[in-house]
Amino acid sequence: MENPSTRRVLVVANRTAATPDLLEEVRRLARERPSEFVLLIPDASGGSADWTLELAIPLIERAAGGPVTGLAAEGEDPLDAIRRTVEEHEIDEIVISTLPRRVSAWLKRDLPHQVERLGLPVSVVTPGRERLPDRVPTMGGGGGPA
Repeated sequence: MENPSTRRVLVVANRTAATPDLLEEVRRLARERPSEFVLLIPDASGGSADWTLELAIPLIERAAGGPVTGLAAEGEDPLDAIRRTVEEHEIDEIVISTLPRRVSAWLKRDLPHQVERLGLPVSVVTPGRERLPDRVPTMGGGGGPA
């Protein structure tokens, strides 16, 4: 990390890596203070991480106003991939972008709360402005719990 005041944000996503809500959250974080972004695609299979990174990186770079590091962890458990990335990249904050509650395997297994145990701020972004209850803050607009 070149500038010690630069925040390093880990964005964890798979099929939601290029959604408007996630891009807006990246824009907000980039405006808030100098930030570097790392996009992690965990638990991908069949080479889907490659096309997800190829599609998402330019969009996230535009939202971030700078380069984004893209990482794929094909077949690796999402929590293990996040833990390893946090250690290797000196991450300060984590944004988890996931599908809505009714179809999200990550939310069904309570991944955001598991990630909170790493001791870093964690926020969750879901498409369609769905809000999630509990301690993990949710980025997105109105609507009640799903």
